[in-house]
Amino acid sequence: MNTDIPLPGLEVYRSSQLEPEDFLQFWASTVADSRTHDVDVVLERVDTGLETVDVYDVTFSGFGGHRIRGWLRIPAGANEPLPAVVEFAGYGGGRGHAIENLFWASSGFAHLHMDSRGQGSGWSLGATPDPVGSGPHAPGMWTQGIESPESYYYRRLYTDGVRAVDAARTLPAIDPRRVSVVGVSQGGGAAIAVGALAPEVQAVVALVPGPSDFPRSLALNDRYPWREVTDYLAVHRGSVAQVERTLAYFDAVNFARHATAPARFSVGLMDPVVLPSSVFGAYNAYTAPKGIAVWPYNGHEGGGPDDLLQARRFLLAL
Repeated sequence: MNTDIPLPGLEVYRSSQLEPEDFLQFWASTVADSRTHDVDVVLERVDTGLETVDVYDVTFSGFGGHRIRGWLRIPAGANEPLPAVVEFAGYGGGRGHAIENLFWASSGFAHLHMDSRGQGSGWSLGATPDPVGSGPHAPGMWTQGIESPESYYYRRLYTDGVRAVDAARTLPAIDPRRVSVVGVSQGGGAAIAVGALAPEVQAVVALVPGPSDFPRSLALNDRYPWREVTDYLAVHRGSVAQVERTLAYFDAVNFARHATAPARFSVGLMDPVVLPSSVFGAYNAYTAPKGIAVWPYNGHEGGGPDDLLQARRFLLAL
């Protein structure tokens, strides 16, 4: 069944999320600090046995200079700089196996699939630890360091994403003018954030993106991972204002308000994990050219392979 307000209401919906006064300053300082570390990209060829795609184990410097891993997949035999896709994983997942996720390289793109620090044991493999600890938190990543924007987990993850774009743009196999960011769910939210923080990004593909529109989602969505936050606040009753302030720095709605790259979104109207209104909260706030695929009978899978095919057409048309 539909999980939110009808489509005509979604098309005009506006999130109540407010932007912190120092939002841009906070993120400019964060990104600048990360760039004081040499991105120091290291590639190691992986013998996968594949004949049409070459795969490299990648490491580069992310937030705090921490070493972040990923896979670089390139069409075999490519002899000129390629358009590139930097992909961010969904919640609980990592970069996966070297021979997974071959769609983008098989479509003629260089594909840098970034690992998510501290994740990668839920449904796909990860290989990057998060060396930063946090205070008490609910199980999962959503409340790690949530009492402060400076300590919050997603500050590190989104900064890693910016540095992944920086890393991709240094590689001879990639055309630095044609680097786009892509993600599903958590990865879609990361793509919106990185697209706003890295003006070098050519385009953004945000499929069923979250986390977005925290004010509405936390009030109406009892599904995890949103419930990680409500579980935390059910115990830390005096921290509501501080947590709400922290989350405002990481809401896709606020990043969307500073978008400069063209974007392709998608939404499933039967999605119980990321409410359609939260997707439209970010989409309707998005200030650059945009389009959205609406899947009326789909949930959090969105359009699945049809989303990917539409995304490929969108990027090839740029």
